[in-house]
Amino acid sequence: MRFSFLIIDDNASNAKKTLELFENFPNYFCAGIAKDNQMAINQIIKLKPQLVLVQIPAKPEERTVLFKTISELFQYVESLPYFVALAASSNYAFEAIQSGFSDYIVESLQLHDLGKLLFKFEKKTPVNLATSICIKSYSDYHFVALQNVTYLKADNNTTDIQMDNGKTVNAYKTLKHFESTLPFYFLRIHKSYIVNINHVSRIHFSKSKCYLNYNQILPFSLTYKDNVDSIIRKINI
Repeated sequence: MRFSFLIIDDNASNAKKTLELFENFPNYFCAGIAKDNQMAINQIIKLKPQLVLVQIPAKPEERTVLFKTISELFQYVESLPYFVALAASSNYAFEAIQSGFSDYIVESLQLHDLGKLLFKFEKKTPVNLATSICIKSYSDYHFVALQNVTYLKADNNTTDIQMDNGKTVNAYKTLKHFESTLPFYFLRIHKSYIVNINHVSRIHFSKSKCYLNYNQILPFSLTYKDNVDSIIRKINI
């Protein structure tokens, strides 16, 4: 995985078709699906997707609200995603470009259209994912490779970082701090846990359990069901 994307579409059937097309591009991880503007804003701020595909509504008043919402987002989000309009007509696409969208596709999305779109997106979007973090404790510095982190656990106002070799690194930062600074492949599944989705080996919904590398079991809560659903989509791909 190198890129994360978000789909904004109130039509579940359309969103499913878009997801199925992305199965042909394993470097992409679906961070979520938003059905309305407010949910979309929350997901963009929380998950920081690099690519956002937006189904442009046919009703003029709905388009106005959508474009206004995205324009406002441009004012306070530090790192803007690459917005793509999925438009039923060229007029809708033109309105989207005027509102600050990066690209568009007119009529129904097809595999070759998506391929060309992603090629353009990747040319304009360098991969700048962090590969390590520095954990400071007074005069002691730990340099932690993110690929080796399995999960993070809240411990009052500190965080325990669990490594895949069994070692635990203690950080004097809250879990909320790490939730907002780690790359997209770290997702919060519980008030006390953030997991590296690359280490997830099983999700057991009836028991609300998340398995890491088949030997570590963590609980997840319905509060973070959207994030758990995102992990399942990644595993299915």
